[in-house]
Amino acid sequence: MAMAIPQRVPWYMAPLRLLRGIFQVRRFPGVAMAILVFLLVIPGLFAEWIAPHDPIKGSLALRLKPPMWEKGGSITYPLGTDKVGRDVLSRIIYGARVSLRVSIEGIVVSGFIGTALGLMSGYFGGKVDALIMRLVDISLGLPIILVALVFVAALGPSFTTVIALVTILLWARYARQIRGETLSIKERDFIARARVAGASHFRIMFRYLLPNVVNTLIVLATLQVGFVIIFESSLSFLGAGIPRPTPAWGLMVADGRELIVTAWWISMFPGLAIMLTVLSFNLVGDWLRDHLDSQLKIV
Repeated sequence: MAMAIPQRVPWYMAPLRLLRGIFQVRRFPGVAMAILVFLLVIPGLFAEWIAPHDPIKGSLALRLKPPMWEKGGSITYPLGTDKVGRDVLSRIIYGARVSLRVSIEGIVVSGFIGTALGLMSGYFGGKVDALIMRLVDISLGLPIILVALVFVAALGPSFTTVIALVTILLWARYARQIRGETLSIKERDFIARARVAGASHFRIMFRYLLPNVVNTLIVLATLQVGFVIIFESSLSFLGAGIPRPTPAWGLMVADGRELIVTAWWISMFPGLAIMLTVLSFNLVGDWLRDHLDSQLKIV
């Protein structure tokens, strides 16, 4: 029995191995969750063509129409309307776009920063490692919502502010995880051979170390989607996230909280969208972790 040792691989091989594993459906117990993620992502990308109504314009004559299966409902507004006559289904579809954009941009920026710092920390060690890890400890120790509220109070609620907050709060998670991977990988023989061959520090980090932590980055990014959606929805619910009248799931839940007894659908359906999206991405992330980690198990 021998332990499979990670070797230097082309950067594009990890995503290709991942896609090959996903298409082997019999090995993917979370296929239902993957389909659900697909059904949530596609409407957000093509909201203009899928949404039946304008998500911002409403009519007071149509306010508080119930879902189509209840008395007074209409198939024209299958999930009902809110207190200013806007279609709930259309706003949920456009809200998926907001959540996806916040998640993708925030995770990409924070992942880039955290990965670069994590590689530097693990590779160089010493004072560089100590400084970066102290910054990581400070970042992870900050009260998330309190920092966000102070940040928004200073800069005002906007999409850019939310992205900045996501970046500030997530980079440390990437840095700590990538540092741990780097500490292990840099002791491998192929790294020693690269040093002997005269490879620069930059080349070793981004040509030899980075491809071997791609699997970890994929899993981390997938698992962080749910956190970002909950974070953005919480800020929007408190009025410190995406500003009105932009359709965001957190704002929709907040708009219906005063009418939860008489018009429950205003808060219920966006709340379900948040729950299903977060649950789906978390389950897919768990599967990815099990699948990608299996490549390093005893063989």
